Amino acid sequence: MLDQGHVLPHAIIDAASARGDALAMLDVAGRRRSFNDVRDEMMRWAGAYAALGVTPGSTVLTMVPNSFECYDVWLGLAWLRAIEVPANTGYRGPMLAYILNNSEAALAVISERYLDRLALIADDLVHLKCLVVPDASGPLPSLPFEVRTGDDVLAGAPSGGAPSGGTPSGGLGPGPAYHDIAAMIYTSGTTGPSKGVLVPWAELYQFVEIQAPESLDQNRGYYSIYPGFHVSGKAMLYFTVIRGGYLVIRETLAPGEFWNDVRTFDCQAAGLLGPIASLLMLAPPRPDDADSPLESVYMGPIIPEVEEFKKRFGVRVGTGFGMTEIGAPLTSDGFNLANGRSCGRARTGPPGYQCRIVDELDEPVAPGVVGELVVRSDDPWVLNAGYWRMPEKTAEAWRNGWFHTGDGFMCDEDGNFYFVDRLKDAIRRRGENISSFEVEAGINAHPSVAESAVIAVPSELGEDDVKALVVLRPGAQLDPRQLIEFLVPVMPRFMIPRYIEITAELPKTDATFRTQKARLREDPLNEHTWDREAAGIVLPKA
Repeated sequence: MLDQGHVLPHAIIDAASARGDALAMLDVAGRRRSFNDVRDEMMRWAGAYAALGVTPGSTVLTMVPNSFECYDVWLGLAWLRAIEVPANTGYRGPMLAYILNNSEAALAVISERYLDRLALIADDLVHLKCLVVPDASGPLPSLPFEVRTGDDVLAGAPSGGAPSGGTPSGGLGPGPAYHDIAAMIYTSGTTGPSKGVLVPWAELYQFVEIQAPESLDQNRGYYSIYPGFHVSGKAMLYFTVIRGGYLVIRETLAPGEFWNDVRTFDCQAAGLLGPIASLLMLAPPRPDDADSPLESVYMGPIIPEVEEFKKRFGVRVGTGFGMTEIGAPLTSDGFNLANGRSCGRARTGPPGYQCRIVDELDEPVAPGVVGELVVRSDDPWVLNAGYWRMPEKTAEAWRNGWFHTGDGFMCDEDGNFYFVDRLKDAIRRRGENISSFEVEAGINAHPSVAESAVIAVPSELGEDDVKALVVLRPGAQLDPRQLIEFLVPVMPRFMIPRYIEITAELPKTDATFRTQKARLREDPLNEHTWDREAAGIVLPKA
């Protein structure tokens, strides 16, 4: 059982009591927050939400860029034991409407820069009754539901404060327990729409536990470009609060500014996706590459040139494997990597993770044989609490008492785990999980398209790029550029295909008439494949 002091909102209260004026957050623009400030904003938003009628179990959608405010709007809900539904800030069109309707959110908190997207789908929203614009700076749009500014809803809300004993003021309840839901995070569907994963606090805490104690010292910085709509972004703040450091926030990755930020803000540690590490390696070497405060990097997946990375930048590297659904059950032995390919071993000790690689009958396979990674734990609540409103999908994933990840793994004789491939039909690009189903749905909405199939193509930066194979309606013509123009207003930027191939037909199975994507992957970059990047097309910023 996770004690109350390790549940993030309570840990913030404790940190404010113990060292309230210490630095808790800063952003690269120069804003700073103490632990007192973080606590006070959490309680102000909790009070505002309570006045709006939010109660334990309420779902509230948020769409706020990576910033102090994305944590404020989350933590205020967390204190009330309501469920935040953090929407990917790239969502728009049918995808944004889907998550609003599927989550049944009657209240949404959406930043001003995204209001034009909401206006386009407002008439399609079933449950939304009130919208709060936390950073409103101009006139608010007229929409078929109540629209209020952040200043308005926060006016008169309790400013926070915690009297002796650590119990917050304002009659806002006792705060969350380890088994309450920290957030409902939508993750890519495989044969259907995205699913809302219910992530308990005890599970989110495991992303803190995976990092070695020596990763971060008190009063040192942890560098983050990871958004609050991912477990990675949420875990970054969780980690710095628990370890007594401070979070350094840049809204989005700027590779050319990475080392300047690290040096300016005394960043001792950072989490890096493999593709980001690859981008840093592409920069021309400099004599001072290793002369920075950065000491600890957690990298996932590790890049083939990890030893060169460590030497060039003077850092130690750890790794692991986690998912929105399972926490972080695999990890390296601190910063001792088994080799340049493994994502670690099964963690030992609490919470009692058990990891197994199985065949299609859930029988364990021998070392060296590829199967599906399945996970369970001794302690409750350290894996997901199911998929929102999808009992069949929850039962399917949890069959035989194990959570089925849908990922192909192999384990060697020494217990080192190796990610091999995705058994599920999802794509991972630059740290984003992409549902091929949802990309196909967007493409198929074009009037010239009869059907499409979307597959992963290996990227030169690691992970995947997106390729779409498109079958046109009889007599129709479609230039790939026209398809990109069609997708830009309705699809997140990171999901828009890089590669497009117009084809006469898609290979199908005889019995079920399903597209045989394995055949499409045999020669993905053939002479018929159009490359958006080679064509010089630059997508507009989100």
